Amino acid sequence: MAKSPRITLSSLRKIPLSFASCSIGKTTDSLTQRLEAISSAGFTAIELSFPDIKQYAEQLLNKQVRRDDYPDLCRAAQEIGKLCQQLGLEIMMLQPFANFEGWPKGSREREEAFTRAKKWIELMKACGADLLQVGSTDSSDDRITTDRSEIVKDLQELADMLAKENFCLAYEDWCWSTHAPTWKDVWEIVHQVDRPNVGLCLDTFQIAGSEWADPATASGLIEEIPKSEVEKRWKASMEELASSVPAEKIYLLQISDAYKPTTPIERKIKNGLLPRGQWSHDFRPMPYEGGYLPIEDVTKAVLRTGFRGYFSMEIFDNGPDGTGKEYNVGKFAKSAMENMQRLFKNVADTST
Repeated sequence: MAKSPRITLSSLRKIPLSFASCSIGKTTDSLTQRLEAISSAGFTAIELSFPDIKQYAEQLLNKQVRRDDYPDLCRAAQEIGKLCQQLGLEIMMLQPFANFEGWPKGSREREEAFTRAKKWIELMKACGADLLQVGSTDSSDDRITTDRSEIVKDLQELADMLAKENFCLAYEDWCWSTHAPTWKDVWEIVHQVDRPNVGLCLDTFQIAGSEWADPATASGLIEEIPKSEVEKRWKASMEELASSVPAEKIYLLQISDAYKPTTPIERKIKNGLLPRGQWSHDFRPMPYEGGYLPIEDVTKAVLRTGFRGYFSMEIFDNGPDGTGKEYNVGKFAKSAMENMQRLFKNVADTST
């Protein structure tokens, strides 16, 4: 597999930049305000979040809209697509499609998952997106299998549904997933799915959060093994990522860091989430804003594959204690762009 011998700054300047619509602004900031801020800051695309479609539908129609009211949701998605066109933004991906794979055959949950998939494809057509993000399932529900062959079959079926519309699937490791918490897990699954329209959604937080850090320890690091061994395994993992994943199988790299929680997160399920899931929802600042993860290591490894596709900011910053943080949406988007450019400078091998 051909590799980019050097990470030149000039090649990084050509990378298209996206922002996840769900990860900017306050509840009082309308989707229009958030999209205007993203566009003004120089981003050229968004990841469109399902909750934002629902919120926009309620604003558009001046009524409560159910999560399964797809006619109204599709109408809103179509209007969001028009708004993005006006602002010069591409809808690069629809997200987050979760709890899909691994339900027992014949179960009501599996039937509902595939019905939801068909409806999300309608949403993609309505808004103009051609990429669906699928997060690796958290099977804390013991009815969900961790059998890799069953996971693969479900994703193959979804891939084939998407292929009929010339759509693609970006599979992401969520660091709290019980069957695929690491980049290598999802890469092995994508390889086994073996469909031309299935690739990876990689994420600096998810990768470092599964293999290097642990929000449930006092140090914020994995403590089951010596720190020297953690570092050794981490370096080996990044080297393997850089040398084994084809660039064309990476569809995007999401960018965020993590705060070390001021108090370690308890090792128990809260609001349906394992500790790393709770951490993901509230403790994710943009780069260089107080986080501690080795996100530059992840970024370099991904770039060393030769990948120069979408970099997308996905930030869930409720402050170091996870209780909330106030900020101006326009300034926040500009800071995100500045820190994205700082990241490029820091990971480049050359200054040109």
